[in-house]
Amino acid sequence: MRVPAIHIENLTKRYGEGNTAVDALKGVDMTIWPGEVVGLVGPSGSGKSTLLKCLGAVIEPTSGKMQLGGETIFEGAWKIDDLRTLRRDRIGFVFQAPYLIPFLDVTDNIALLPMLAGVSNTQARTRARELLEALDVGHRARAQVSELSGGEQQRVSIARALANHPPIILADEPTAPLDSERALTVMRILNQMAQQYQTAIIVVTHDEKIIPIFKRIYHIRDGRTYEEAGEGRDA
Repeated sequence: MRVPAIHIENLTKRYGEGNTAVDALKGVDMTIWPGEVVGLVGPSGSGKSTLLKCLGAVIEPTSGKMQLGGETIFEGAWKIDDLRTLRRDRIGFVFQAPYLIPFLDVTDNIALLPMLAGVSNTQARTRARELLEALDVGHRARAQVSELSGGEQQRVSIARALANHPPIILADEPTAPLDSERALTVMRILNQMAQQYQTAIIVVTHDEKIIPIFKRIYHIRDGRTYEEAGEGRDA
């Protein structure tokens, strides 16, 4: 039986207590399948960042249920003891800014995470080179971060997110700093990587250029999600 990569039921998040309490999430439901790239859109303050942080095990929800690959990781409380290992091994992150380490070259930026997870230096570097080739930046493998264009840096950050073969990638405004052509290139890459590795990818975005690309979109308003079918255009 096919198992969702992400399944969320009635997830809530409250900040503060008493009269000053703020309900950032008021009952979120969401299901993402392996190989999907799904958009998450909504106005500022709607709960997008809070939802992404809950999914990334960065902050603890108040109530509800979260499953990754059929395993319950949260149900009223965390069901996983080592959240750091969960984030490292099962969730990749792509941010608006690449956040590459400036004193490491491109290959080392990608290989570092697998090596921290216990992968040998040789295996980690081989994986890094394979990803760079797949993302058409293999020729930049030994370059310094400062030598890369903005689009190249974002491709390297995607390679880093994929380095540990995570079943899930959370991308927070990954195309915001890019022009239209580079933004569409990044989305084409994310779709290719999702299909190739059967990775589930959630893209938080305000970028109207890329919204027509999604086949499914979750809108979040006032802490609740509403699903709709997207246009699914080619990037």
